Amino acid sequence: MARPGTIRLLLVDNQPVVCRGLRMWLALEPDLDIVGESDECADMVPLLDLARPDIVLVDLEMTRSGGMTILAALRAAKPDLPVVVLSLHDDIETRARARLAGVAAFVAKHDVASRLLATIRTVARLHQCGGHSAGGPATTQSATNG
Repeated sequence: MARPGTIRLLLVDNQPVVCRGLRMWLALEPDLDIVGESDECADMVPLLDLARPDIVLVDLEMTRSGGMTILAALRAAKPDLPVVVLSLHDDIETRARARLAGVAAFVAKHDVASRLLATIRTVARLHQCGGHSAGGPATTQSATNG
């Protein structure tokens, strides 16, 4: 059972070393709980009900399923579940594609160390307030700018 105030995260990345590194780093935070990992779309959808994450953290550059396929599957299965995207590509087109796919926030991989924790906490806080749905303009705007 999760501690009150804990943010439950599901990690979706097909690179085991990256996933392991994220898990180890994020597990150091007392308010974050890694509830599962998936390396492809087929495994991720059933895991959503089993793990019951508050936020899904997705690598947009998934090689097998493709990040956009993962985002579409997430939207279909759990339309209100916030998704934070990590991407190696930090350009206007990639950000626009992610926004159109309904992500709550976008973090460029070169900004992970300085922005990921704050972004996760901001998305969780906004989602808990109920004032903003996943992918809504206020959530995307506040968590991805700057």
